[in-house]
Amino acid sequence: MNKEYLIRRETEADYRDNENLIREAFWNVYKPGCSEHYVMHTLRQNPAFIPELDFVMEKDGKLIGQTMYMRAEIVGDDGQNIPILTMGPIGILPAYKRQGYGKALLDYSLEKAKEMGAGAVCFEGNIDFYGKSGFVVASTKGIHYHGEPREAVVPYFLLKELIPGYLDGVTGVYHTPQGYFVDDAEVEEFDKQFPPKEKLKLPGQLF
Repeated sequence: MNKEYLIRRETEADYRDNENLIREAFWNVYKPGCSEHYVMHTLRQNPAFIPELDFVMEKDGKLIGQTMYMRAEIVGDDGQNIPILTMGPIGILPAYKRQGYGKALLDYSLEKAKEMGAGAVCFEGNIDFYGKSGFVVASTKGIHYHGEPREAVVPYFLLKELIPGYLDGVTGVYHTPQGYFVDDAEVEEFDKQFPPKEKLKLPGQLF
């Protein structure tokens, strides 16, 4: 991998380029079209959004990747709410995927989250990729995904402790923050601000 890249905080001047990057990264991946660019657009105004962990990756003066974090919590079986972080969207432009940039950005951002004192991160992702950065399937650690049976192993719901032992003795349920759920009609309207792209139904899409 060519290591000549820069990871830095997103600025307001980056907003539209970053949203277009996210759109390119996720278009037709999980469903025909995508909503992740609109999710990013709205989450910046969410009280749980963490500006200090809102990063872009730049190469040759061009944005090629991004990631961001939100405050979240685990509702413990003992009634306590345990503060954690969740992450995403995290995206790399298609031309730069599978070249190590995604892992470099992920690992950098996780280290910054750890420096801020975050204890753990939970989110939905592919264990084949995120496992290389220390994530495990959360249910193996007693943390369960809202709406899924306790006995279910949810392979896409992942966890990583940033502080070793942070979740020792903790069992409970994670709820995806409401800010990640957006209205399809609002997504369609927002998407009109970008160049037209064809929506395709492809094998392997989730929706």
